[in-house]
Amino acid sequence: MAMQGITIGQAAKAAGLTRKAVRVYEAKGLLPKAERSQAGYRLYSADDVELLTFIRQARTLGLRLEDVGEVLRIRRGGTPPCDAVRDLLDARIAEIDATVTDLLALRQTLTETRRAADDRPCGEPAAVCSIIEDV
Repeated sequence: MAMQGITIGQAAKAAGLTRKAVRVYEAKGLLPKAERSQAGYRLYSADDVELLTFIRQARTLGLRLEDVGEVLRIRRGGTPPCDAVRDLLDARIAEIDATVTDLLALRQTLTETRRAADDRPCGEPAAVCSIIEDV
């Protein structure tokens, strides 16, 4: 497949994305506005597919579109964005660590509540269910 003037479907497939994702990335300014064919179809280049692939990879790492946009702005400014990427990855790791901590605490609460539920007779006076109300 020639990579000059390919359609949105072809570009999306080559980058491992959906057509909708390509449109969103273009609308958010992550991808330059596509040129249009005489019939009005969006046309993409090999550079566009490379950029779309980069965006997909960044999203796979959990980076937000705003983060990806910042990395691209730094790069377009002529500076390698590696320091910014390191900072973004550190921030995502910290967010994930906090989420894991919260999930483990929730799991502990659920486990304790479930254990305590075995000792509760069903039908105790409650507005709805005393197992939940007494947590």
